[in-house]
Amino acid sequence: MDDAVQPQEFTVTTNILGIGLSGLNAAQLGLATTGHNISNANTPGYNRQAIEQATVLPLFTGSGYIGQGTQVVSIQRVYQQYVANQVNEAQTQSSALDTYQTWISQVDNLFGDANTGLTSSLQDFFSNVHNVANDPTDSAARASMLASGQTLAQKFQSLGQQLTQTNSDVNSQITSTVAQINAYASQVAQLNKAIISAQGTASGQPPNDLLDQRDQLVNQLNQLVRTTVVQESNGNYDLFIGSGQALVVGIQNYALSAVNSPDDPGRLTVALTTAGNNVLLPESSLNGGTLGGLLTFRDQTLGPAQNQLGRIALALATSFNNQQQLGQDLNGALGSAFFNVPAPQVIPNTTNAGTAQIASSIVDGDALTASDYALSFDGTNYTLTRLSDNTQQTITPASLAAGVTIDGFSLQLTGGTPQAGDSFLIQPTINGAAQSGVAISNPAQIAAAAPIRTQASAANLGDATISAPTVDPPAPPNANLQQPVTITFTGAATFDVSGAGTGNPTGVAYTSGGAISYNGWSVAISGTPKAGDTFTIMPNIGGSGDNSNALLLAALQNQNAVNSGTQSYQSAYASLVADIGVQASSVQNNQATQAAALSQATQLQQSISGVNLDEEAAKLLNYQQAYQAAAKLIQISDTVFQSLLDLGSS
Repeated sequence: MDDAVQPQEFTVTTNILGIGLSGLNAAQLGLATTGHNISNANTPGYNRQAIEQATVLPLFTGSGYIGQGTQVVSIQRVYQQYVANQVNEAQTQSSALDTYQTWISQVDNLFGDANTGLTSSLQDFFSNVHNVANDPTDSAARASMLASGQTLAQKFQSLGQQLTQTNSDVNSQITSTVAQINAYASQVAQLNKAIISAQGTASGQPPNDLLDQRDQLVNQLNQLVRTTVVQESNGNYDLFIGSGQALVVGIQNYALSAVNSPDDPGRLTVALTTAGNNVLLPESSLNGGTLGGLLTFRDQTLGPAQNQLGRIALALATSFNNQQQLGQDLNGALGSAFFNVPAPQVIPNTTNAGTAQIASSIVDGDALTASDYALSFDGTNYTLTRLSDNTQQTITPASLAAGVTIDGFSLQLTGGTPQAGDSFLIQPTINGAAQSGVAISNPAQIAAAAPIRTQASAANLGDATISAPTVDPPAPPNANLQQPVTITFTGAATFDVSGAGTGNPTGVAYTSGGAISYNGWSVAISGTPKAGDTFTIMPNIGGSGDNSNALLLAALQNQNAVNSGTQSYQSAYASLVADIGVQASSVQNNQATQAAALSQATQLQQSISGVNLDEEAAKLLNYQQAYQAAAKLIQISDTVFQSLLDLGSS
């Protein structure tokens, strides 16, 4: 090289070449990144990426610092964690409400539909009871009443069994949801490992696509259950659910299980498996995503609906049976139960160490609540807790052995020995509808007549009259109900009583119109009797045309025989339908509101992190021009260098 070619001139020339190369490389990376964005514009969970450029340290010369071009420091996601958290929270609430809405709409349609609901069947049944009351000897009317009773019982069965099936379907979805959660948690743990490895290999540069995959999995987890993310200093995600139970810690994930509840094997609950042991998670803490929606629906809608429907069925069965048993059928026999009365369900806890056995039966359908109960033994006494309001009552072992009645159902220790800590779940009404049925099979067994009648002696001299008898509840009636009883007046103010079961009192004070009651019946004698006047209460032999009890059976339609005497059968069912409808409407409104919130959060995230194809197209042009300019600079550098070489050789 000729001395005319100075080192500084050579340095400047090579610097131009380096600058051009740096610009060319930066433009290439910009084009590649933009192309990657465009290709993934429709990829779920993708966050757009951008190159981060910085100037290369300048070179000092006698003329000052000369720039050395540019360098791409990193390729980063355009991502804001707090916005992603907002989307995840909106997503978990929206998914829970979507799930709740899907299931509650099924129950709402089931109860509200004219073809599947109870309203028409109740009306038809009591219309036929009225027909029997109008003509108790009409065999066709009796057959229609029995058939409509069977239809009503079948309608209760159908509704109850569909709710039972719904509970089974909910259990199945809980199982599948838990399996999905486990799969996603495992993938997050694997991605944690892959991300740490990738960052180590790339000297800390972020593996953006892996990060996107992990964030997308977290979003999908929030669709299933509310998940809290804690980011470690090394970039790992630790995931927690419920009240702080770890689902993923670093590269380790912990599995959930859908297990039978120890106090109710027919009910699935969620447990966290650690060291081979299942730790039950409080259901109240799993309040987001599909899983939270399922648990909320089951606890707040399905279970109460089953109990309320069962309570109506049991109230109808017990009150109708009681009146039926106070009557006399077409064969002259006392009435028997018309409807079956399913017994409460008593479930011993699977962890019980004792052998105690508890029996239960329905005593008074009107006094039943729509709640389940927990009976626990502390080693000294039992505690019965009404789970709907946590009202508690202490029961001694002696009382339980003898039998106690609470809220319309009885409990009795029938055998075995309890141990401290033992508990039982009592569900008085859950099977009331699903197991309903008609107990009689012959229309002649309908007890339309009164079992007794009254008669005044034709020889009476006074003007006193006796009323038709009424049979006093509860059923079954007094064993001496149909034993003849004679009332003989010894004067205008006193009478004697004779007959089995009465004790044969004498000199009983008489008040005109006052009730006279023996052997489970009541009559009223009014007027002024004379000494020697007699009145007889006797079996209603040949009373096939009597409709006294049928009228009382028909009157039950409008009597308040449900919920402690506050509702009729029809109004109780209407309240159940209305309650479900109000819940369904509320869930639907909340769902729409939350869907709007999710849409807004998603739009905000997309405005920050989403791919805007117009913007990316502009970037393509920009990087293309930068690439072309850098290439031109390299070309110029080559031309200058050749010129210098030519000068040096001349």
